[in-house]
Amino acid sequence: MTVAYPVVFAAIFVCGIGGTFHYGYSVSVMTSPSVFIKELVKQTCVQRYGLSLEPWQLSLIWSFTVSIFCIGGLLGSLTAGSLASKFGRKRCLLLNTFVAILGSVLMLLSKTAMSFEMIMAGRFFFGINSGASLAVYPMYVMEIAPRKLKGIVGVFIGSFMSLGKFSGQLLGISELLGTEKLWPWLLGFIGFTGLFQLITLFFLPESPSFLLLDRGDQRTCEKALKQLWGNKDYSREIEEMLEEKAALQSVRSYSVLELIQNKTIRWQLITVAVTFTSVQLCGINAVYFYSFDVFRAAGIPEEKLPYTALGTGLCEFSTVVSCFMIINRTGKTALLFRGYAGMSVTLVFLTITLYLQSQVSWMPYCSMVLIFLCIVFFAIGPVGVTPSLPGELFAQPFRSAAYTISCSLNWLVLFVVGMVFPILVEKLDYFCFLIFLFSCFICGLYMKFNVPEIKNKTPLEIAAEFDKMHCKPKREDVTEKYANRIISYETKL
Repeated sequence: MTVAYPVVFAAIFVCGIGGTFHYGYSVSVMTSPSVFIKELVKQTCVQRYGLSLEPWQLSLIWSFTVSIFCIGGLLGSLTAGSLASKFGRKRCLLLNTFVAILGSVLMLLSKTAMSFEMIMAGRFFFGINSGASLAVYPMYVMEIAPRKLKGIVGVFIGSFMSLGKFSGQLLGISELLGTEKLWPWLLGFIGFTGLFQLITLFFLPESPSFLLLDRGDQRTCEKALKQLWGNKDYSREIEEMLEEKAALQSVRSYSVLELIQNKTIRWQLITVAVTFTSVQLCGINAVYFYSFDVFRAAGIPEEKLPYTALGTGLCEFSTVVSCFMIINRTGKTALLFRGYAGMSVTLVFLTITLYLQSQVSWMPYCSMVLIFLCIVFFAIGPVGVTPSLPGELFAQPFRSAAYTISCSLNWLVLFVVGMVFPILVEKLDYFCFLIFLFSCFICGLYMKFNVPEIKNKTPLEIAAEFDKMHCKPKREDVTEKYANRIISYETKL
């Protein structure tokens, strides 16, 4: 497989290491240097303002430093769709790398300049970079991959996200970059992966789908296909894209508001909203949060806890990678259902074992097993499948707006969870899992009864499957009907 499409896999790696890897890395990297950053904040306020911070003031500044990443991510996701439609997927990714490099420079200079504000600004730029990457990277790789590889391409997206989380944990240990001297290099590391992407992305082609459907450049599209898939005859693939172009030739790219108002693809939009919301509300952050308490109760020494945490990150990454072997055999909708169903059951038992942890000596070991089991279910379903859904469910005119909506929901919910989660833990303790259990249960039921299998199907075929599942009237030809629905909607506008 890799021999047949070397350029495709090179593009997936280059864009992944400078794309969703940044999101995962930025999510996990702040844990290790938190003590050093808080000390910098205190020293800066004393030296610059002669102000000794109260604990609640320091906590407020720290929370804002962490949460501003979500604000930047929301901004990046809101602008990425329109930029990708206007300038192209590849050019948008190139511009995005400069944002990552700028944020990295601010991180590297923050300690020397005695400025925690530079860390805030760096986190904001990293958020913009991650938000744009989450929208454009899946869009690009889904459009350059041949149909038979689209299933595992979605897994690659989740794999780089999990690899980023694990890398942030690994580089943050005291033997590597998690020291008082080197922590700015830990925070600024993704600038180097961004630089790698900037250099190598020049050698990769633009999305053939974008070139043909958005630019109308068939010659360059054929050249890009040969560069990506090998020097063969791709007349059939070109014909399929031309059929889609002919069906949608009078249709422009839709805005976010127009996509929301369009009732013809309402179920696809609901599916994206449910899955991207649930991936943040499934409780995985709570699982990671309580893992230290569970490991500590199991007798693991305090100084060894960071190394134990590496096991959780490695578990998620290795499980996502294993999806390559099962996704084409099992199907994406089935994986999402099984992932959320498995998490629901696991969270029930995890709540019980945490409740009994202080009463039964061997119960912490059960909790350890359940934590890793929950991470496995999370990795094989939500992480492995969700990121690529907008590119599979929506045709070209809707795709940019769909990614904008899905990624914006992801950032909004992540921000809300980040702000509310500490309060939930304080008020409910381990019973907070019951809230996340409800989210997993609802999403699992939705996937089981409202979403058809989407494996190896075009957006037009998936639209027909949605119609069939939800008892629409007898359908005409799928491509023609889907195009007529879009065109009729545009006429109303």
